[in-house]
Amino acid sequence: MAETLRRVLTRGGAAWSGEENTPAAGPPLLLLGTPGSGKTALLFAAALEAAGEGQGPVLFLTRRPLQRMPRGTGTTLDPMRLQKIRFQYPPSTRELFRLLCSAHEAPGPAPSLLLLDGLEEYLAEDPEPQEAAYLIALLLDTAAHFSHRLGPGRDCGLMVALQTQEEADSGDVLHLALLQRYFPAQCWLQPDAPGPGEHGLRACLEPGGLGPRTEWWVTFRSDGEMMIAPWPTQAGDPSSGKDSSSGGQP
Repeated sequence: MAETLRRVLTRGGAAWSGEENTPAAGPPLLLLGTPGSGKTALLFAAALEAAGEGQGPVLFLTRRPLQRMPRGTGTTLDPMRLQKIRFQYPPSTRELFRLLCSAHEAPGPAPSLLLLDGLEEYLAEDPEPQEAAYLIALLLDTAAHFSHRLGPGRDCGLMVALQTQEEADSGDVLHLALLQRYFPAQCWLQPDAPGPGEHGLRACLEPGGLGPRTEWWVTFRSDGEMMIAPWPTQAGDPSSGKDSSSGGQP
């Protein structure tokens, strides 16, 4: 799953020199960031990226409809790709459970990517660890079921966005520790000093043992367009950022 996000960030910051239509989903990925850090925009960009790979539709779960389509890097809002993204809006944890438990009954082709935005809102309804573990198990099981339906050599990726707080309480720390056990790939979004009229952040991608940590500078302009560039310390050397904050964590 980290590879899809890596392609989004790499294509936004430089010419992409890898192979197109890479089918490997990789391990589940956890996207972490404070409120307003751009998690939804990156999830949406990953959905568009996967929708253009010819592997199947994309299932995008979120508690409420998006107020507006996030803008990417200029070429992402392809109508053909948008048609392949299925938005569903379970309004409560109970409805999310119901949707995931009935996924095997859904008609049509299996999704190649399952996205969940705003996990913290569902966890807040019942903060008990066992409920969080149950939800994680359902997400993983649903992605595994879609992978089975896709057939040999094809997997359904899983990416989940979780809002973090600058000063997390013990419950938040417990949830994060639990999630990190099951989501070996992680991407941390850390706010950084923006320019005039811009919102800037540092994106640190840990691919879960499948490669080195990579970092980008992501800027959201006043019109919402996302601009991406390699993080300066590794513009010439992808491994030079290893000595900075571990795992991308603040």
